[in-house]
Amino acid sequence: MSRKEVLRYAFVQSIPILCSYIFLGAAYGILMEEAGLHWYYSLLVSLVVYTGAFQFVLTTLLSAGTNLLTIAVTALFMNSRQLFYSISFVKDFNAMGKKRPYMIHSLTDETYAVNTSLPLQGEDKRRVMFVLAVMCQTYWCIGAVLGSLIGSLLPFSAEGIDFSMTALFVIIFVSQWEKAESHFAAIAGIVVSLGCLFVFGPDHFMLPALAFVSILLAAYNQHKAVVK
Repeated sequence: MSRKEVLRYAFVQSIPILCSYIFLGAAYGILMEEAGLHWYYSLLVSLVVYTGAFQFVLTTLLSAGTNLLTIAVTALFMNSRQLFYSISFVKDFNAMGKKRPYMIHSLTDETYAVNTSLPLQGEDKRRVMFVLAVMCQTYWCIGAVLGSLIGSLLPFSAEGIDFSMTALFVIIFVSQWEKAESHFAAIAGIVVSLGCLFVFGPDHFMLPALAFVSILLAAYNQHKAVVK
């Protein structure tokens, strides 16, 4: 594929993400502005952290003055699922040389979903994956900055706007449920989360739920590997 073809193909594949990231990024930017963190903070976090759901949580943690250790542990568990995502692309990422660190950094739920469905192979696939990653992070950054600017110019209540990320994850969950051959991971996540919610309460269930689900899925994948 020529350079122009790669750009065109990657853009077409990124259109669904564009539609969601602009609005979700804007929601994030509005929340940051309401927390007293202006557009340049939204842009910096989107460039350096770029974790979508955790960025919404991070806004709350920063506003509450949460200590760095708690923030770090929360980030680790909330994004631990991406450890499993990356396994699917070990060969591709290793073959990308200097681009590998950025590919690891920019891997999100949405880019993972698109990358796993690409019909391309070899170098063409890797070039599209890289361009797609850059485009998607750009969409998110643009949305975050726009949201911050809108939040500073148009005063209104942002109550409930953080639910937009929850809505996106519900859509992704339904889509993956329909495509997956095995529903073990989804069912395990639901059951463990509900159990932890009952035991630890709504304010403290997230970290133990993420920890238990990660351990359970790791054991399950190890068992599958041994059986094979």
